[in-house]
Amino acid sequence: MAKKQHVSETPATAFLKQHKVTYTEHSYQYEEHGGTEVSARELRVDEHAVVKTLVMQDQDAKPLLVLMHGDRKVSTKNLARQAGLKSIEPCKPEVASRHSGYQVGGTSPFGVRKAMPVYAEKSIFGLEKIYINGGRRGFLVGIAPGELLRTLDATEVECALQD
Repeated sequence: MAKKQHVSETPATAFLKQHKVTYTEHSYQYEEHGGTEVSARELRVDEHAVVKTLVMQDQDAKPLLVLMHGDRKVSTKNLARQAGLKSIEPCKPEVASRHSGYQVGGTSPFGVRKAMPVYAEKSIFGLEKIYINGGRRGFLVGIAPGELLRTLDATEVECALQD
């Protein structure tokens, strides 16, 4: 079982407090390249409720954030079409870190270094609670999904690839 411990404040938790978001803290043993599968297993939650934050870029190399269920992949083609862009592709890890201010594996959509448009898979909002990165590896926050719309001005899209 993941041991409960208070994680020192991150830019993400500072953002959540500033926007008066109620959240729970969930620490777990981070595994390199383990992804949402590891965090879901460690926290004993459904991987579908673990939301990953992906830093991508459009055809002009302008960054954007995509929030997707942990057990789904993003159709960049569908996302680009819905966002009115020619193309979208994942950023290289070092570029993603530069845009977000977070280390890959610890990227949160909250408190990012650079303001970026946020696109969230529509079905996320049907969940009661989501677990999303809290700004460091091995640290998720549990929040109501509606907070993504309220605090990030996220745009709802349907771009999940079914596995």
